[in-house]
Amino acid sequence: MSSPSIPELVLRSSSGQRRMPVIGFGTAPEAASKVSTKDAVVEAIRQGYRHFDAAAAYGVEQSVGEAIKEALQLGLVNSRDELFITSKLWVTDNHPHLVVPALQKSLSTLQVEYLDLFLIHWPIAAKPGKVTYPIEQSELVPFDMKGVWAAMEECQRLGLTKAIGVSNFSWKKLQKLLSFATIPPAVNQVEMNLAWQQKKLRDFCKSNGITITAFSPLRKGVSRGTNIVLDNDIVKEIADAHGKTIAQVCLRWIYEQGVSFVVKSYDKERMKQNLQIFDWSLKEDDYKKISQINQERLIKGPTKPLLDDLWDDEP
Repeated sequence: MSSPSIPELVLRSSSGQRRMPVIGFGTAPEAASKVSTKDAVVEAIRQGYRHFDAAAAYGVEQSVGEAIKEALQLGLVNSRDELFITSKLWVTDNHPHLVVPALQKSLSTLQVEYLDLFLIHWPIAAKPGKVTYPIEQSELVPFDMKGVWAAMEECQRLGLTKAIGVSNFSWKKLQKLLSFATIPPAVNQVEMNLAWQQKKLRDFCKSNGITITAFSPLRKGVSRGTNIVLDNDIVKEIADAHGKTIAQVCLRWIYEQGVSFVVKSYDKERMKQNLQIFDWSLKEDDYKKISQINQERLIKGPTKPLLDDLWDDEP
């Protein structure tokens, strides 16, 4: 399925023991990039990426689909089955009767017959309608987690997706989901990086057979100014000692935690560097230094104003 150089994780709770490449290529739009999403995805496939992370709310599913089509025409992959494609259910479709139609729409836009993984994007629901970001709190409605998850399970039973999971779920919300799920979530995609290491959530997911996928592994995202990971003197010192980039140290640490991650760069050289993390290891002393990094969540939530209880007071 994937390039020989990229290890894979088995999604234990999905049907058919799906294998997921540990590195995913993020496709959320890059405003500052002169490279289109379509061209970036084609280049990523050319370099060996096989796991692509999309979402209905990103507005990129059509571009990703066109890239897959072009990659097939160019012979970069032999079939769609060689790719692992993830997409996500937006909060305006977080209603039991809208889940299957939302996935069918994503499949149509992506021009594929199935997803490898379909995720609930956030554990909240908004009034059906247009995608807006951030979401006004006045647009929120009660989230029927049990009903929506039953519809997600139906998506898998129908063969529209090979596995199902969630994103941005706290361990308490996962606990609630597991109490009634017939098909447990295969994945929980959450923010995870050197400055938000998520140990408690990682331990919970590991003990329940849920694979974590880390987004914002380099702590890029909503804020401008100093990046407390990429601009960190401790991480720079470790990178210099290994002859690696700071980004490679960040990604290697995440890989050594036994989780998958989604990294995004439309720059060819950085795409290449992000794949070069498998032939070396961090040392015990590196781990001691990394444990000193101040911990703070970057992505506080998708609403305006922010929700008080979204993360269930997780440390």
